[in-house]
Amino acid sequence: MKPTIDGVVVKNLRLIPDERGWLMEILRCDDAIFEKFGQVYCTTAYPGVVKAWHYHKKQTDNFTCVHGMMKVALYDARENSPTRGNLMEFFVGEKNPILISVPPGVYHGFKGIGTETAFFVSIPTLPYNYDEPDEFRLPPDTDEIPYDWGLTPGLKHG
Repeated sequence: MKPTIDGVVVKNLRLIPDERGWLMEILRCDDAIFEKFGQVYCTTAYPGVVKAWHYHKKQTDNFTCVHGMMKVALYDARENSPTRGNLMEFFVGEKNPILISVPPGVYHGFKGIGTETAFFVSIPTLPYNYDEPDEFRLPPDTDEIPYDWGLTPGLKHG
């Protein structure tokens, strides 16, 4: 697996604990990684479930896992990219708090790993368009992307 994809940025997140609990800033408007705000949403993945593959033509996705752990994979399918064909893989969550910024045209997906539901927070640069979604999908086991999610037989993935 090649280690980089042009335009993908990773930000290490810092936990700030005290006697009440902890705080973790995910994305700030004064971060170099910040482009613009579209919306914030949370999605989950049960252990062993894969949600992949998709990409966007217009928006940049910024995301992290705030509870549990996820395996995140990225694939550069952009025609004119210097890193076309590269894959990246991350383990994101409580044990590795990072924010991943994925530019338009890069396929991405994730798998819940561990024994508990993983909570994924996304801050895309555009709001979801219900009439014309900026979302283009392939199944997790597509032959177009040379990546093996280790799909669990009988589980619904997608």
